[in-house]
Formats: sequence, structure tokens, C-alpha cells
Amino acid sequence: MSTSRPSAGRVAMVSEHASPLAELGGPDAGGQNVYVAQLGRLLARRGHDVVVYTRRDDPESPERVVTDDGVRVVHVPAGPPAPIPKDELLPYIPEFGTWLAREWAQEPPDVVHAHFWMSGFAAVIGARGRGIPVVQTYHALGTVKKRYQGAADTSPQERIGIETAVGHECAGIIATCEDEVGELLAMGLPRERIHVVPCGVDPEHFAPVAGARRPAGAPHRLLTVGRLVPRKGFDRAIRALADVPDAELLVAGGPEPALLGAEPEAERLRALAEECGVADRVTLLGGVTPARMPRLMSGADLVLSVPLYEPFGIVPVEAMACCAPVLATAVGGQLDTVVHDVTGFLVSPDDTHDLAAAVRGLLGDPARLARYGAAGRRRVLARYTWDRVADGVTRVYGAVSAVPALTGALR
Repeated sequence: MSTSRPSAGRVAMVSEHASPLAELGGPDAGGQNVYVAQLGRLLARRGHDVVVYTRRDDPESPERVVTDDGVRVVHVPAGPPAPIPKDELLPYIPEFGTWLAREWAQEPPDVVHAHFWMSGFAAVIGARGRGIPVVQTYHALGTVKKRYQGAADTSPQERIGIETAVGHECAGIIATCEDEVGELLAMGLPRERIHVVPCGVDPEHFAPVAGARRPAGAPHRLLTVGRLVPRKGFDRAIRALADVPDAELLVAGGPEPALLGAEPEAERLRALAEECGVADRVTLLGGVTPARMPRLMSGADLVLSVPLYEPFGIVPVEAMACCAPVLATAVGGQLDTVVHDVTGFLVSPDDTHDLAAAVRGLLGDPARLARYGAAGRRRVLARYTWDRVADGVTRVYGAVSAVPALTGALR
């Protein structure tokens, strides 16, 4: 019997605005960049030939770069070689897709994995008529964004129509949580093509940091993390703080501290803290590097993740990996990741009084918080490591193409 390893697959990943090489913290650089970088790294380690296609946004960027993990990153010329907000990229996506079509005519991949709706648009243009299966991960849906943001939604008006068309044309769809499955079905997409694979974290990096907690008698420390945008719910956390005595709130996110003064959302939150009488208990930290985040989370008595809506929500998972107890709104992916009263506590996204009461109750029960933290770490190790994500993604690849799963190879 042969014991040779199965042959590797050729995997093309399309991530038009979120390069795996980007420095995190910018307005369009966040979770998707991490997802693409980590998944590409794991797939390459398992023996797959991985190429990531992203838009050239700097004239000095080389056309092709090979990372230390062996992932090839290709900067596709589509539109001006300069940073462009993602909501303004649609006019250049057909050019991106046509470039992919020429590339894949010469070197066709076994499977294409597109990230975000515009990447899916480009990917189906590039793959059409070539027998190349496309797997789509939306990361966020226009239907949800429009529902919650209304007139404030800056997405192109064509977004929902294109998202739906991509879903019908691709061979498989990866949803990151069960809530997203319902949204996809409401769009009319076929259930048999939808597979649930969550996002992941690195549990060696996001791990409890010894000595991070402050001494007994210090004020309780609440932490909330994310981009400084209204939907993240930082304003709700500030309002709730007014009814939580003997506690301080740290807000981690946005630009570096020196630039917070020019950030409109930071100014809005500072004004709200003054209005609520808690300005002396609210600290805007600005952007916190990934290297510093585990200590910050490990030092929190309670991590608040209270967005109005959230496609997946990686912050609760990062916090649970650090054994930090989590209080989260019952929305989106947080319904999957946070098990109510086991790994954390879920509250309605609508009631600030409920939020304040829940925070007070949890801070008054340190044994319960400790149980949440330990259970959260166990749940992350069981479900939300990048190895688990790669296992799930490659099973989807195998369902739509000849790409072998190579599950667990080279770990």
C-alpha cells in the first residue's frame, strides 16, 4: 500500500482590498487581512500551492512577492496604484477580473477562494468558461449593512445585486456563522452550496498573560475593542458605565493615540463621556498592536463586545483565548461563539439598562467570571484555531474540486 502524501492543490485566493501583507489598523485593514494571511499560511504549510491576488495600491509594490510561508502574493493592476476606499473600488473590478482571466488562461488554479463581494465579482469574471470552481466568503453582507445603516450605508447601490449573482454563480459559499446562513437563504441562495466555517485565532499568541491583572482593590477594568465606527457600540458601553460604579472603561481601536484628536468618532465618544459624567473613567487608547492585545485582554475584568450588528466578531474569540470573560450582544457570529452563561453573557443589542445591570452583576461575581474565562479558552481550542478553520475550508474545496484536503498535514 502506498504511503505517499496526496498531491497538492493549486489554490487561488482573491482579496481585492485586503492584502495579507497590509499593516493592520487602517480603515480597510482588519479581520479579512488576517483571515487571508492565516489561511494562506496554513494551506501552504499543508503542501498546497497558494497564490493571493490583491489590488495594487502602491506604485512601488512589486508585481509578485513570496512570503516566508511560501505564499505568492500578486498585486493586480486595476485602477490607479494608490489607496482607494473599498466602497469606491467597484469601477475597477471588471479590469481586475479580466486580468485574472488572462492569468488563469496560462496557469489555471484548481479552485478559487474569493473574499468579500467585489473579490467574488472579479473571481467569477476570471473563472467563467474555464471550468474553475469558485468558493465565496462574503465576510460581510450588503443586505445586513443596508438594514442597519440605512442612508448612512456608503456601499455602491449595485452591491446587493452583485452579491446575489455571485452567490448563484459560485460552486460553494462559506458562511462564518449560522446567522449568516439565514441571511444567505433570504437572498435566495441554494442551501446545498452553503457551508459554515468560522473565523479563527492563534491560541499561542492570544493566550492568558501571567501578572496582567491589577491588584485587589483597584477599580474594575472593562475593555472594548474594535474599529472606531458607530456600529461597534462603544457609545452604549459609555452610557452603561454611568450606572456601573467603581469601574473604568478602556476603548482600544482607531488610529494611533497622537491622531485621535482628528478622529470624528473619538471626538463623539469623548463628548458623550462628558455628557454622561464618566469622562474621568473612560480612556481612548487608540490603535493597539496585535503584540500588545493579549496582555490588555488578560488584564480586563470583563471584555465588552456590544455592536449593533456583527458579521462574525473576532474580538470575543480573542478574549476567550486569553481566558478573559466576555459580555456580548446577541447578534451575528457572537450567537455562535459566546455560549450564554457558559463562556460569557449575551445581552440584547437594544437596551443600555440591561447592559449596565448585566455588567454590575458579573463584576460582583468573580467566581463566575473565572468560570467563563476558563470555559472560553477551552471552546477556542476546540473550535476556533486556524488549524480548525483550514480543516473546514479544505473540506469545502474538496467538495467542489479535486483539491485534496490534506487535513492536518505538516502541523
